[in-house]
Amino acid sequence: MRFEEFSFGSLKIDGTAFDYDLVIDRGVIRKRKKKPSKKYRADFGHTPLSVEEDLPWKCRRLVVGTGVNGALPVMNEVMREAERRKVALLILPTAKAIELLRDGPEETNAVLHVTC
Repeated sequence: MRFEEFSFGSLKIDGTAFDYDLVIDRGVIRKRKKKPSKKYRADFGHTPLSVEEDLPWKCRRLVVGTGVNGALPVMNEVMREAERRKVALLILPTAKAIELLRDGPEETNAVLHVTC
């Protein structure tokens, strides 16, 4: 997987530009479906990442890119679920997350927020 460009609101992977949040699950890219988490928006001021989303747990390491400024909240339940599943959870701004993913570590999945 080749990460080519990242800027506020846009991420280019393997020649394809994406202008929405992404989930990378065992090399397959799909749109993040955040509808299950929207009910928590008022509590966080932003739609957080929650365990109610279809998160890519089949991995040893899950990288969460929290946006350009690191504003995506990750609910505590996500952290507890990662611990329960024995999945290393790395939460960092999206640019740093992409740097980690460029190294191409095996058995790593990701959730990438492309704005804030």
